[in-house]
Amino acid sequence: MSDLLEMKIKSNVLKLATQIIKKQDENSINNFFKLAMKSTKNHEINGYVSKVHEFYNKDEHVKTYIHNILKDTDRNCLDKFVTNFLGNHNWYGMSKRDEVGELNDTKIPYTALISPSMRCNLSCSGCYSADYSMKDDLDFNKVDELVSEMRSLGIYWVIILGGEPFFNDYMLDIYAKYDDMYFTPFTNGTLFTEQLADQLKNLGNVMPMFSLEGYEDETDSRRGPGTYQAVMNGMELLSDRGVLYGVSSATSKGNLETVTSSEFIDTLIEKGSKMNWYFMFMPVGETPVEDMSYMLSPEERMYLGKRVNDIRVSKSYFAIDFFNDAPYVNGCIAGREYFHINSKLDLEPCIFSHFATDNLKNKTLLEGLQSSFFSGIRSKQPYNDNLLMPCMMIDNPHVIRDIVNEYNAYPTHSSAELMITDQVFMDKLDDHAEAYQRMLDLESKNKRIVGRVCGNEADDKECEIFEANNKKVR
Repeated sequence: MSDLLEMKIKSNVLKLATQIIKKQDENSINNFFKLAMKSTKNHEINGYVSKVHEFYNKDEHVKTYIHNILKDTDRNCLDKFVTNFLGNHNWYGMSKRDEVGELNDTKIPYTALISPSMRCNLSCSGCYSADYSMKDDLDFNKVDELVSEMRSLGIYWVIILGGEPFFNDYMLDIYAKYDDMYFTPFTNGTLFTEQLADQLKNLGNVMPMFSLEGYEDETDSRRGPGTYQAVMNGMELLSDRGVLYGVSSATSKGNLETVTSSEFIDTLIEKGSKMNWYFMFMPVGETPVEDMSYMLSPEERMYLGKRVNDIRVSKSYFAIDFFNDAPYVNGCIAGREYFHINSKLDLEPCIFSHFATDNLKNKTLLEGLQSSFFSGIRSKQPYNDNLLMPCMMIDNPHVIRDIVNEYNAYPTHSSAELMITDQVFMDKLDDHAEAYQRMLDLESKNKRIVGRVCGNEADDKECEIFEANNKKVR
């Protein structure tokens, strides 16, 4: 079947699917799931759809969550989410990425991250997006070229970073031109106006993620006075128009309990947010050695994982824990399921890993993904038998040193070089990783003891889940 014919068939199925779910009653939603499973022979996709359908029928929180999306979301925005993200990216795009990867002897990642500009109107503590000028911005033509190639590789979902993504007005033209793709800009929320909100509603294929460190005190202490209220204003503008959006929270010692509290999640749900993406604070800013004091301790990191799981089972809300969810994706996804292109066109394996061997000024994205640097990283994954220690920088810091040395990678940010040359920084990273390893070993041992001593069904099941999450998945 030709790509064009396959795309047309799937497009027609998706149009039918959106017509079904617009009815928003119980039968139509169940029919949507049935249609989705009948429309593809891909067992992996069917497995995902079946699991969500099962949750929908058994879990009231999931059912309420889906109903809220259908009730609150603008028709155009909902159509684009179903067609572009669920259909083009996760249905058609999956087979396209596999096909292109096999033909070119490489792995086409699940999604792409790009920073068209590193400029920002804020100066958040611990952020690497400082001291950049307009000279570092990518121009429209280059971003257009890159997004076009991403789509040709089967990547229909692109995450826009920075800097502040809404600094570059031409990105709205990119979103409009590629109206069969889905875009997720991570924004500080300070540039939202009535006009911008109207544009996003009309586009439909953009789902912003607002950066929030908690309430006003936590957010403004890191991002500057007035930031929290600006974000609240941006949320209200999008909620009033039915535009889908979520929240991104960088967790540190100063805000962990706040951003994972039931009260905070309830506030976000009330404002109209549909998801929360938790990231741990990483020492990748201008002063990384000093910034390690902001990092979560092993105990706090474990607390984050438990609280995110609590949110999932107690709230009608979608929460992702970038680090603690690693067992679900076989550890580190750098270079395998995502990559980052910075504003100087360096191709980095991870948004936090500021190293590269290739620059895309004079080569294609596909050529960059075929590099020995990327294939080498993928061949070493997972780096640890315990998938709760996925990262090659803070969990397995010897890996980033070995990889940089083996492939002669260059640092793309001044702080990155310190990670492999500054002995004080390296020793601190090693100590941090060793402390977390000891905590996980102790937790695993305690779980096994509880299971053996108590022997009741609940404890056995808990041990089984914990051991499965810690098992090395090939």
